[in-house]
Amino acid sequence: MADQEARGEEFEKKAEKKLTGWGFFGSKFEDAADLFDKAANCFKLAKNWERAASAYKKLANCHLKLESKHEAASAYVDAANCYKKISAQDAAESLNQAVNLFLEIGRLNMAARYCKELGEIYEQEQSFDKAIDYFERAADLFQSEEVTTSANQCKQKVAQFAAQLEQYPKAIEIFEAIARHSMNNNLLKYSVKGLLLNAGICQLCRGDVVAITNALEKYQDLDPSFSGSRECKLLADLAASMDEEDVGKFTDAIKEFDSMTRLDPWKTTLLLRAKNVLKAKEEEEDDLT
Repeated sequence: MADQEARGEEFEKKAEKKLTGWGFFGSKFEDAADLFDKAANCFKLAKNWERAASAYKKLANCHLKLESKHEAASAYVDAANCYKKISAQDAAESLNQAVNLFLEIGRLNMAARYCKELGEIYEQEQSFDKAIDYFERAADLFQSEEVTTSANQCKQKVAQFAAQLEQYPKAIEIFEAIARHSMNNNLLKYSVKGLLLNAGICQLCRGDVVAITNALEKYQDLDPSFSGSRECKLLADLAASMDEEDVGKFTDAIKEFDSMTRLDPWKTTLLLRAKNVLKAKEEEEDDLT
């Protein structure tokens, strides 16, 4: 470990010396780039992530001087991968540099991939507003490259975070739009019931029984097979219990569904919110009587 770190320092010193010394402009930066790359590898082997990332950023600068934007972007990605071990914020900054360079040279697929990765970093940090920004950018870029499946994955993330931030209309609009587009695709058709369930749960969180009932009719028109599904039955039962202001019935419907199909944490969180909306209404009624 210590041996690798010492070798890394040696390579880095030689690289710095190349940059400050005399020499032809191009070859000077090429030689330094080669040495910074070796330094970064040694620091990685020594598990000194901070120094490895720093060496990769210096490598990126050398590539920029040589007008090699693709190589510079790749070096920033390497820096980000090192930073991920120690600092999400620094990792995000390096990835952002990479994204901008990939966009400059028209590598939209690469830019999309790393925008998605930025979204994932902010998701882990619970910074949902920033996660939404990057997943939206990734979705747009994937869409422009006709990578529909990846675009849809990113859009679903946006919808999930929007719902977590109580931006229900936005979430509903996205889930419904993906469901509509997926109906025309044999490979994606299977996911429609889940998308409509997600949209319906967001409707429940708004506590508007009329809107939920209208949405259920719309969903059955969109996907004829939705009518006989357990997802549809769950939403219909929950809507009825909201209309009747019956918390017990609401809880039973969720338990029955969950006993056969486990509800993921996102759905559980939102259904708990909807239940609290219902509880508040029930308590209001009790206060009035």
